Amino acid sequence: MTDTPLRFHVPQPASRPGEQPDFSHVVIPKAGSVERPPVDVDPKAIRDLAYSIIRVLNREGQAVGPWVPDLSQEDLIRGLRHMMTLRSFDARMQMAQRQGKTSFYMQHTGEEAVSCAFRIALRPGDMNFPTYRQAGLLIADEYPLVDMMCQIYSNERDPLKGRQLPIMYSSKQHGFFSISGNLATQFVQAVGWAMASAIKGDTKIAAAWVGDGSTAESDFHAALVFASTYKAPVVLNVVNNQWAISTFQGIARGGSGTFAARGLGFGIPALRVDGNDYLATYAVAQWAIERARRNLGPTLIEYVTYRAGAHSTSDDPSAYRPKQESDGWPLGDPLLRLKEHLIAIGAWSEERHKQTEAEILETVIAAQKEAERFGTLHSGGKPSARDMFEGVYAELPPHLRRQRQQLGV
Repeated sequence: MTDTPLRFHVPQPASRPGEQPDFSHVVIPKAGSVERPPVDVDPKAIRDLAYSIIRVLNREGQAVGPWVPDLSQEDLIRGLRHMMTLRSFDARMQMAQRQGKTSFYMQHTGEEAVSCAFRIALRPGDMNFPTYRQAGLLIADEYPLVDMMCQIYSNERDPLKGRQLPIMYSSKQHGFFSISGNLATQFVQAVGWAMASAIKGDTKIAAAWVGDGSTAESDFHAALVFASTYKAPVVLNVVNNQWAISTFQGIARGGSGTFAARGLGFGIPALRVDGNDYLATYAVAQWAIERARRNLGPTLIEYVTYRAGAHSTSDDPSAYRPKQESDGWPLGDPLLRLKEHLIAIGAWSEERHKQTEAEILETVIAAQKEAERFGTLHSGGKPSARDMFEGVYAELPPHLRRQRQQLGV
């Protein structure tokens, strides 16, 4: 008997540059067709939810099925405004980077619903441990745009005093933990924070965020072990936008079929949701958050969405995926889908939408002008060199005191 030669397998995306986009592998259930289990359900009873996609908005813009959330028209309009603000903010900051006013920027195009909807399901005091593509958590919590821009410009009004890469915000008041450039570290940090909250007998929960590519990091798996063992009050969010920096999701996903399915081996309830459906995203977030608050442990959520833009201002996606691929994404644009829903229920109109776009752009431009008064990357005020000595030690050691004196700050 002759042995068959072994073959090394490397997963390949459905299409490459110059080819027709192919999303035939994305199986999309009918809106409203996925069950909504009780919050205290046994994870073993809902294994199939790790392989389906929870959807609320159908093709006609109607909200259907058991996952329709209890959100008023005013809530939905506010949510649409949050997403529109984030998209307008992105456009201005992307332009600012191209003009040399900042060194780096990362857009959220196509993913706005995920963070904007999740944020309004939380309570004050809850803590997010985000990645670099969840600025919607801040915008939906009314964090000042000027402060966000000053951080991006690293100017004299930068709340983080120039210590962080642009777009790596931090705000304890707004439940936004300091972003780390090291992938997946925030997953174990969130679980630890949630465990501490439970040990103290507090009422606050944590939310961890990670992209599809970062699920290949060991911290992701370590976080699931601790979360499941200690029933930490945490929501574990995986934003599957189909692409890491230049690698399609199949590399990190491996043979699990879905990212949500990773939770099953740890006994964690796992759900997949249409991340471009604002209503579905909110409903699933609300379900998982309630589960955490009721001491029922963690939930793993996979948001099925699409990164319509480049990974960052340092990336050229045309080098690894078809240029027209974003046009073929079958779950559409989150802003347009919520807009169509509001129009369908008589709460919005094309005229009002155009007017709101103009109002938001005016607000964002005004915030940008205000932020630039305090400096940009190559002009204007900068954080003081003195700041590097502050906020590290309760009492500055003698050798650092001497260094500060030598600098004259």
